[in-house]
Amino acid sequence: MTRLGYFFRGVAWMACAAAYGQPAALTWQQVKDKFEAANPTLRAGQIDIQESKAQEITAYLRPNPDFTLSTDGTQLTRNQGVWQPFSGTMFSFALGYLHEREHKRELRLESAQKGTAIAESQQSDLERTLLFNLRAAFVNTLQAKQVLAMAKENLAYFDREMEIGRNRFKAGDIARVDLDRLELQRVQYQSDLETATVNLRTAKINLLALVNDRTPVDAFDVTGAFDFADGLMPLDEFHSTALANRPDLKAAMQAVDKAQTDHKLAVSNGSTDPTYSVWYSHNPSFSNPYANNTLGASVDIPLRIFDRNQGEKERTQLDIRHAERLREAAQAQVFSDVDSAYYTVVSAVNLLRPYRGDDGYLARATRVRETISFSYQHGGAALVDFLDAQHDYRAIQVAYLNLIGSYLTAASQLNLAVGREAIQ
Repeated sequence: MTRLGYFFRGVAWMACAAAYGQPAALTWQQVKDKFEAANPTLRAGQIDIQESKAQEITAYLRPNPDFTLSTDGTQLTRNQGVWQPFSGTMFSFALGYLHEREHKRELRLESAQKGTAIAESQQSDLERTLLFNLRAAFVNTLQAKQVLAMAKENLAYFDREMEIGRNRFKAGDIARVDLDRLELQRVQYQSDLETATVNLRTAKINLLALVNDRTPVDAFDVTGAFDFADGLMPLDEFHSTALANRPDLKAAMQAVDKAQTDHKLAVSNGSTDPTYSVWYSHNPSFSNPYANNTLGASVDIPLRIFDRNQGEKERTQLDIRHAERLREAAQAQVFSDVDSAYYTVVSAVNLLRPYRGDDGYLARATRVRETISFSYQHGGAALVDFLDAQHDYRAIQVAYLNLIGSYLTAASQLNLAVGREAIQ
């Protein structure tokens, strides 16, 4: 790239920085709040709950009354030259109402309310799953930042060694082939830096998609502890916490309760509902001139000889047993999820312990690199030893960062299994 190209590139970068400002790093809680407020999948689930609550209104509605108007006996007559087209017409008005017995309306409302409770638990379970995906994306971003920082540090360190190597070559202390090998080794560190840069941008893009944010990648950043904790609660405590907090298990238990209510409603729907009616008629055809207006009442009782809702009674009884089996399966899944995630965390912690401390892998790799570098600079070590020390240090650092990422992902998996953030 020419100097003019670099100039325009710098101007563009400064304009972008002025437009967006210095990116403010978001904490996990801030990312979580943005996610809960803007994620379209969560917002769609909240609409489902509102729809379920609207069904409660429908379930508790009373039957509409019936109004009937009828006429009969209309005659076309002519009396003393005057037409009387409605002579002798009988007018009748009737009002009927279906009376629901055996608490049908109340049971419909109870069933709808329990359906809403299940919808709320399912929404919580959806949020639990999506939060795990969000936490994984957050951890990947933190890990990518650490890897990028390590790549920059390694490249800067190797550039300093390169400068020393060039000075030694000029002084005749090392051969041209040694300097060439150092130059070729730098390609690996440059490649690490470019790969880490791309990985960080990709992780940020994935995280921005989950929070439904259109912030430019360069103006978005997160911050948080990228470390592990060496202590865990006993497994039984995680079991108890999961049984009390897992929304999918709660939804399965609520499904059993709703199935029992639906069976009661099916039994109630098998009962007879009478229809009460009152009517009024105006009948001028009566021979009694004072008996034109009459009132009456009636009761319509269906004879449920064949249809007593037997099929729904049997179906809802089977639904109870079906929901109970699903509840048992959900409870078994809770224990399986907790056990698997717990021992994954324990394994990650066991692998990370040797890296810490004054005699840990990280400290040893640093001592070896510094010692071999010092020896190579003063002619006390061969180039191959120097390159091996650099390679070992880089490998140990990468392995440690990957293990931290695995631990944090496993901790998120355990939080998912428990139903809440038991491990921060």
